[in-house]
Formats: sequence, structure tokens, C-alpha cells
Amino acid sequence: MPISALKLLELNEKYNLIENLSERELLNPEGVGTDLRVGEVYKIIEPGFLGIDERHTPAIKKVADINEGDKKVVLNPGAYVLVKTMERLNVPAEKISLETWKASRYLMPVVYPRSTLQRCGIALFRTKTDPGYSGELTFGLTNLGNQKFTFELGARMFNVVFEPVIGDINRAYSGQHNQGRVSGGVTEFQN
Repeated sequence: MPISALKLLELNEKYNLIENLSERELLNPEGVGTDLRVGEVYKIIEPGFLGIDERHTPAIKKVADINEGDKKVVLNPGAYVLVKTMERLNVPAEKISLETWKASRYLMPVVYPRSTLQRCGIALFRTKTDPGYSGELTFGLTNLGNQKFTFELGARMFNVVFEPVIGDINRAYSGQHNQGRVSGGVTEFQN
């Protein structure tokens, strides 16, 4: 059952679930989701590998950063980039109280594309975010259309919905991408 945007703001005061929210999300939230903005864009510059015990996350090159004054990015047909949010999520590793009369629960954020992306031929590649993760989120974007797609850094492109988790978990997230790491460019053992 999704948590409404207003309830998320209430929980955010207590648990600091999302840092650096836009003024719109703080003052005029809509529905059950909270919009996230794109702040950095990366290009993959070498092959990757995913094995049974180890992986190689490819080296990347930053092509745009809102903190460096970059404004717009053009995504040509067939192009693929990694994008990183301006917002930082702090998903509690422990159960939290959502309502005083209900049992405490873990939270799991789920990200959706804003519909404008789909209407422009852009596909968003994302994954779930487990309890215990802290950092900015990184997604893949590809242009499946036959026209260029231009987006501005700082634009609201994604919508995050927090869902309560039913049951216990064995352990909280402790992966290598914690703290917002985009890619390592190194071979490492998977934990």
C-alpha cells in the first residue's frame, strides 16, 4: 500500500527519508509519489561483466553536472546514459512506525518514470531500493524514439513511491553502490 506524498513529508521530518527535495515537493506535493530531479549524467566508456562471484562495473565519464553549471543534455536516438538524482534517499535499515496504531514496517522506495519520458520515447531503467540504502539514486535512460530528446538538469524526471514491507528481512542493504556510487570501473567480489 503506497504512502501518500503528504504522509511521506510527515515521515521525512522524523526519519530524513529524502534530502534536498525541491520546493514544489515540499510545498505542493501531489498524489502518492514524490518527484525526483536529475543532477548528473554519465556515459559508459568500457564493457561490464556480471559473474557468479564477481562483477566489473564499467568505467564512466561524467557528461553533465548541475553543480558545474551544465543546463541541458541531448539524448540522441539509440543513446544510453546513466543519470543520478539531486535528491539523496536514506532508507531506514530498521522498521519504523508509519502509524501509531499499526505495527512498524521496513520501507522500500520504488521509482517510476514521469509519463513525459514515455511520451517522448525515453525508457527508464531502474531497480528497487532496499532498506539500509543511503545515497543518490542512479538510473539508466535510453532514447527508443527516432527524434532527439533534450532535458534540463534539475528537471523532475522520476517519481518515487514508498511502500511498506510486510515481514522481516535477513539483513539491510550493504552493497557497493551505497552512498550514491554510480559505477566503479573496477572488478570486485559481490557481497
